[in-house]
Amino acid sequence: MSLTETYSRVRVGKNVSDNFLIRNGLKQGDALSPMLFNFTLECAIRRVQVNQDGLKLNGTHQLLAYADGVNILGGSIHTLKENAEALVAATRETGLEVSADKTKCMVMSRDQNAGRIHSVRIDNSTFERVEEFKYLGTTLTNQNSIPEEIKSRLRSGNACYHSAQNLLSSRLLSKNLKIKIHRTIILPVVLYGCENWSLTLREERKLRVFENMVLRRIFGPRRDEVTGGLEEIA
Repeated sequence: MSLTETYSRVRVGKNVSDNFLIRNGLKQGDALSPMLFNFTLECAIRRVQVNQDGLKLNGTHQLLAYADGVNILGGSIHTLKENAEALVAATRETGLEVSADKTKCMVMSRDQNAGRIHSVRIDNSTFERVEEFKYLGTTLTNQNSIPEEIKSRLRSGNACYHSAQNLLSSRLLSKNLKIKIHRTIILPVVLYGCENWSLTLREERKLRVFENMVLRRIFGPRRDEVTGGLEEIA
């Protein structure tokens, strides 16, 4: 419907190609495109959720989905494979295709040897088993390791801090404005997904060290009341 008599041209530098007909897909930038995709994926997901062998999360059978990312939960490799096969079959009927290269399988268990020999194979595609991957910006590991996620968030926070370092050092900006920059730009990057963190004193210390580094850049060294010398914020 949205591709009837649709033509495109490719521009490289000052050169423009001839018109060519678009035969499949949806027009880029069309507001109808994401709506049709959501309707189609929702139809496929509802078919998969009919299966009552999924992992119970909050008392219900869950298949987590956000945009085009779908997370299938299962209590065993067998259940996970059945639900994945159901999803692949349902999406194929609606014209969608699961990307095998972007699909990963991870076994989460307290047993470090669990799932080492398992990989999920559906039709002619094999889903790689990994020990960690990123889902919605959060690093998930097979041991549910919070320190690895904090390291990743601190690396992203450092990159954000260095990009805004000139603003935090500028004498043209007030300290209140610099604090707002820290709270609205840098801090959300570091604390993304922190609601699920279970911190130890070691992780808390790492986060405080990073925050003090930003505050030192904003406020600079302070004067000791006794000696009158300058000292940095610890």
